[in-house]
Amino acid sequence: MTDSIDKQSTQYSNLIGKVVFITGGATGIGAAMVKGFVGQSAKVAFIDIDEKASASLVSDIESDYPNAMLWFRKVDVTDPEALQLAIVEASAALGSLDVLVNNVGNDARQDVENITAYDWHKCMQVNLDPAFFASQAAFKIMREHSSGSIINFSSINALIGPQQMTGYVTAKAGLMGMTKSLSRDFGVDNIRVNAILPGWVATDRQLNSWLTKEEEQKWTDAMALKKRIEPQDVANLALFLASDNSAMITGQGINIDGGRT
Repeated sequence: MTDSIDKQSTQYSNLIGKVVFITGGATGIGAAMVKGFVGQSAKVAFIDIDEKASASLVSDIESDYPNAMLWFRKVDVTDPEALQLAIVEASAALGSLDVLVNNVGNDARQDVENITAYDWHKCMQVNLDPAFFASQAAFKIMREHSSGSIINFSSINALIGPQQMTGYVTAKAGLMGMTKSLSRDFGVDNIRVNAILPGWVATDRQLNSWLTKEEEQKWTDAMALKKRIEPQDVANLALFLASDNSAMITGQGINIDGGRT
């Protein structure tokens, strides 16, 4: 396995048997969360467009946890109907829905003068729209048992606004507004909505694409804690926000950036 399942992490007894749905779960932070929730004995459904990586993840988990309850579908999140149908089908297969993690995203860089209308709308269709449509579908299921936790993935880039990421930054800032609004709309049904704002996380994709030694040093120099943020660090925060231990936390954006902001 590339990233082993951390069996020594905090155990939340109230996550045992809970049904969790994760978007973009095949790699990086998403995969760390899939593994993390499985390690909590939750029932985990995830979607991704990358079938090969998803199959590898499922194989790894089943090797470590033969009794794990896993559900996977290949879904393009830019198709709202397919996304919402996957949530309905996963909930039916696993028995309910307790936790939704809106993790999917694409932080591709592009010079602002070259962004077309197509580029802009495509960016929103990946980085912003799926969180709303997934939350809408999840709410209809969660309110039946008057409880649930929805976790949106924003980014500290929404706060610091780096260059060549205008669309991504805009989408991630929009997710903060959505988190605040939905926490009010859903709170009457005891459904919590929070956001995680990671710093630069050392996923394989980041290391292969943008997190060069030089860029990492610049980023680390601006952090209070002089070490990498790993996918498991972010997954640990998601586990807490999904659990009943965070029962009175909603409408919040929580930074996990080693003190970068």
